[in-house]
Amino acid sequence: MTFFKVAPVVLGMAFLGAAFSPSLKADDRDHMTIVTFSAPVEIPMVHISGMKVLPAGTYVFKLVNSSNDRHIVQIFNRDQTKIYATILAIANYRLKPTGKTVMTFNEGIRGKPEALRAWFYPGANWGEEFVYPKDKAVQLAQVVKQPVLAVVADVPVEVERPEAPEVVAQLQQTPIKAVQPTGEVVEIAQVVQPVPPEVVAAAPVQVAENTLPATSSSLPLIGLCGLLALGGAFSLRSIGKNIQ
Repeated sequence: MTFFKVAPVVLGMAFLGAAFSPSLKADDRDHMTIVTFSAPVEIPMVHISGMKVLPAGTYVFKLVNSSNDRHIVQIFNRDQTKIYATILAIANYRLKPTGKTVMTFNEGIRGKPEALRAWFYPGANWGEEFVYPKDKAVQLAQVVKQPVLAVVADVPVEVERPEAPEVVAQLQQTPIKAVQPTGEVVEIAQVVQPVPPEVVAAAPVQVAENTLPATSSSLPLIGLCGLLALGGAFSLRSIGKNIQ
């Protein structure tokens, strides 16, 4: 019978689809992006002790928490086994999205690495503009001649565990302003174009994940699904023979 000839193939495809689907969706939800820097890059707080500047290399950026007014971004090593920084950001709108990742920088102070300014995910109308400590924001604003987002409260710049729940909680409550090149502190609404309500409504809301990602492979799961598919195929073939 035709049904019993086709069923093993369909069953196998279904199991493989179930095995691969979660990993395909994850990148869209958290905007996971692999970035390679060819030169050292300065990052905002809160970073792991001694990692104010990321050496040239490959890193993973993830959006781990978002709300209407602020976002939390984390930077991982290439294997996602270590978190280097948990960074506060504000959603900044752009009219024309691009089909590739865009990283922008504040021009570095002479003799020092450039400072990361914003991260735009491919196809998205809004990106993450990063927030610096006030003193650093003043320095950057004077150099780049543009406003720079700043934290105006007492927040640690570096810690031993930037992924700790208390770090994320503090960043979510920290007041944010913008520093003008003159040193004047103004409301962020004066310098950041807000994301339109319809764009916010369409964007997925993230839930903070303050633990390191699992480093185990998904291969065992795929293997199990394959065995189940084969078992189902043999069972259906036996049933087909009995019916014939």
